Amino acid sequence: MKFAINPNRNDWSDLLRRPTQTFENIEMTVNEIFSEVRQRGDASIKAYTETFDDVTVKQIKVTPEEIDRASSAILNDLKSAIQLAKANITAFHEAQKTDCIKVTTTQGVVCWQEKRAIQKVGLYIPGGTAPLFSTVLMLAIPAQIAGVSEIVLCSPPNKSGNIPDEVLYTAQLCGISKIFKVGGIQAIAGLTFGTESIPKVNKIFGPGNQFVTTAKQIATKFGVAIDMPAGPSELLIVADETSKAQYIAADLLSQAEHGTDSQVILVANSKQFMETVKQEVERQLVALPRQTIAKKVMDKSRFISFNSKTDTLDFINAYAPEHLILCTSENDFYATNVVNAGSVFIGNFSPESAGDYASGTNHTLPTNGYSKAYSGVNLDSFSKSITFQEISEQGLVNIGNAIEVMAEAEGLQAHKNAVSMRLADINLKRK
Repeated sequence: MKFAINPNRNDWSDLLRRPTQTFENIEMTVNEIFSEVRQRGDASIKAYTETFDDVTVKQIKVTPEEIDRASSAILNDLKSAIQLAKANITAFHEAQKTDCIKVTTTQGVVCWQEKRAIQKVGLYIPGGTAPLFSTVLMLAIPAQIAGVSEIVLCSPPNKSGNIPDEVLYTAQLCGISKIFKVGGIQAIAGLTFGTESIPKVNKIFGPGNQFVTTAKQIATKFGVAIDMPAGPSELLIVADETSKAQYIAADLLSQAEHGTDSQVILVANSKQFMETVKQEVERQLVALPRQTIAKKVMDKSRFISFNSKTDTLDFINAYAPEHLILCTSENDFYATNVVNAGSVFIGNFSPESAGDYASGTNHTLPTNGYSKAYSGVNLDSFSKSITFQEISEQGLVNIGNAIEVMAEAEGLQAHKNAVSMRLADINLKRK
């Protein structure tokens, strides 16, 4: 853990830096795999799965029998927990539905906006050391509510050549049947171009490591949209003596155990409190099954103390965390004034884990500072807004001259003519 006591703003750049490779370092590898998948399809997918996941997969698509078998293997307690989470996530995303917006901007000019679901989406579910079946809920539920007609799910196979039972059960619970045993860059490439087995999609969703994140960004060059650049998990906690050190330590470790490229930061108002949290982290760490991963992350973590809440707020907004936990006597100040964060958790009893699983909010969030410009996944992520307008004769008379003047000023005579002809006919009819 690196301690920083009231650091000068000129030194913030080091404290704000993420522990990830640059886009340029990964781009060449992504382009190479994209080219191969585009040319060779399934054969390339299988070859790269063998190379990167060290497993041979004969059939990429998961069969209905595999899904049924996996669902039968899940314990009832876990099924109940997943179903509770599904109910809460559904309730929160159902509430995000909006009505058609219809406005008469000028007499005779009616404009309105309607939403249409994206037709085909790809959901990427990370695998690795911790298969995130909860991400299936976070992506499939709003996709279904939005009315997406084709949902394709990709997730890397485990060493047995299978997708974990929990992922398959959750996918089945959410009504997804097009599931493919493929992960990493090759999965994103498959969704981008389509293969003999994997359908090409219009938009790709889901978090992943640095390679998956870069692959998603490259996919946009080929006409495929993405939810956001969502890479390694990160957490920033703001705490003071009104919080419980053991809670803060547990929250830090909950994100540290995701993977060695995760990042956690504690901002507190005193070195003494940070020392207490450090001791609590060390105490809890030894009991964790994933302590090796968590320890590597905690060794690189940053504990920072600022003298003022203004500096603390400015640091939060400069870092723009994926997850932000507020456990202070000034929670209202921070919650009101924070402008850059993926998801905010307020108070001693709002652990980040709640958002990861069952509170109802979505856990697919922008990382690496992208919360300065991106929102987390929500219902609108799976739809597009289309505007409509209907103009009567009198409506065109009311705005026609303004259109003509503006079009002429821009040197676009055909634009002007499209209005002028109609106005001439209207005037002739009215004589």
